[in-house]
Formats: sequence, C-alpha cells, structure tokens
Amino acid sequence: MKKIIYCTIFALLSIATSALGQEQSIFPLGEKAKNVNHTGDVWLSELNQADSSVNSQVSLAVFAPNAKLNWHRHSAGQILLITEGVGYYQEKGKPVQIVRKGDVVKCLPDVEHWHGSTPTTGVTYIAISPKSKTTWLAPVHEEEYQKIK
Repeated sequence: MKKIIYCTIFALLSIATSALGQEQSIFPLGEKAKNVNHTGDVWLSELNQADSSVNSQVSLAVFAPNAKLNWHRHSAGQILLITEGVGYYQEKGKPVQIVRKGDVVKCLPDVEHWHGSTPTTGVTYIAISPKSKTTWLAPVHEEEYQKIK
C-alpha cells in the first residue's frame, strides 16, 4: 500500500515544476522559511500532517540556488522525491550525491546528513517523514559546499 501511495504522489508530482522562474507547481509554494536550520532561500508547504490515520507528514520543499539545510538526522527516517532541478544529498563520512528530477532518496533513521540545491540550480522535492524527531546539527561548511562538482 505504501508503494502505491508513494508512486501515486511521485507520478502526480512529476508533472509539477519548481515555482522559481518556471511554470507554477501543482502545489502552493508555501511560506519562505526563516533561516534557522538552513542557508539561502527555502519555501515550505505542508501537504499532509501526520495523524492517527497516516503517520507521515508530507511537505513540498523548494530551494533556490545556493540553499542548503544544516546537517541533521531523523529518528524515523525520511524519503525525498526529487521533482525538479538538481541538488545534493550527503551522509556523514560519504561522498556527496548529485540528485535530479525523478530520483528517490532514502534518509535512513538516525543517519546524519544534509541536502539542498547546487550553487547555480534550484531543487524541489516532496519530503515524506514519519512522525518523529529531527535533530538539527551544524551548518554545512560553505567552502566545502562550493567545491562540490
């Protein structure tokens, strides 16, 4: 059942595009997030709150170029469905992965990681997060981020 839900969400979102200089997304852009646990411009739109029926929050995240989250971890993990653009995903101690429209990223429980756009390209994704705790950590070092190729 979960696979059907994820595939349906992904299929619907594959026709959506980022609201940054492109066609309007099928979902609202959301609120510009305060720069508390990230750098750059990020917009968030909560599409579904976790509740007693479905224990997952679903959010749309739109990152302008040169925006990235701090290092963090999710106690129950998270799935990212990349719907537009090009971005980065990195787990602590591993090389940076380049993610593109159509990619699915599994952020495993309690694995320290960060994700965001590239310095020149925005990225949009749907985040599916079981109700859990997110622990925010240090910012990504700007010098290391700018050196990613």
